[in-house]
Amino acid sequence: MFDTPVNFKIPQSVLVVIYTPALEVLLIKRADVDDFWQSVTGSKDDLQETFEQTARREVFEETGIDCRLGAPLADNLQDWQLENIYEIYPRWRHRYAPGVTHNTEHLFGLQVAQGIPIKLSPREHTDCQWLPYQQAAQLCFSPSNAEACLLLPRFAKSRGET
Repeated sequence: MFDTPVNFKIPQSVLVVIYTPALEVLLIKRADVDDFWQSVTGSKDDLQETFEQTARREVFEETGIDCRLGAPLADNLQDWQLENIYEIYPRWRHRYAPGVTHNTEHLFGLQVAQGIPIKLSPREHTDCQWLPYQQAAQLCFSPSNAEACLLLPRFAKSRGET
């Protein structure tokens, strides 16, 4: 008999803070956990995928916003050159290979126009809302996501957006 291969998640992910020029942040509500609000997040599909490729793919999959290469918003994706290493919550460790307990998360920002249409993936998210970055930080379940929201003025200013 052949063993069925198990596809474990790669413990390398992105967090993308999507925001407007007024520094309102898009938060999306996870479908699998009650009252769990977050920015766009997601793991690499394979080890060869770059963090930038992962960010562009995840934004499109989770929100319908197209910042993939060649799209009008492609240049708006900003690599914040920051990473968080955190312990994977025990409730989700079964998704990773045995013994994997930590994840590396790379941060990005994406400026979009106010009122941009959002198309959620219902398998992953059930609702979305735009909030001023301070309020978004308070609502985020993840401490690293909250911190990223609070960093937004620094990174938006570095691009001359505020």
